[in-house]
Amino acid sequence: MSSYAVIETGGRQYFVKPQQIIKVEKIKGEAGEKIVFDNPLLVDGQSGKNMSVEAEILSQSRGKKIIVFKKKRRKGYKRKQGHRQDLTELMITKINRGN
Repeated sequence: MSSYAVIETGGRQYFVKPQQIIKVEKIKGEAGEKIVFDNPLLVDGQSGKNMSVEAEILSQSRGKKIIVFKKKRRKGYKRKQGHRQDLTELMITKINRGN
């Protein structure tokens, strides 16, 4: 039986399984540190009350550059701006089911 959970971090929801690697918005911490997501939204189809998901930080990095370009035609208005999002790479280590 494969277990799964739905967690929320950085304003987004992620469907995760044990040993899965995901990239999320930056979470404070160094590589190798363990973090716990208390009260996941869903665990194996049931409410995540009194359950948790453990993860390990693999690395801190930055995402691909995106360009934000604004223009109003015939007005001489142009603005160009770049952005790179800070990301944290996590490996889901364990899904704890409360009894």
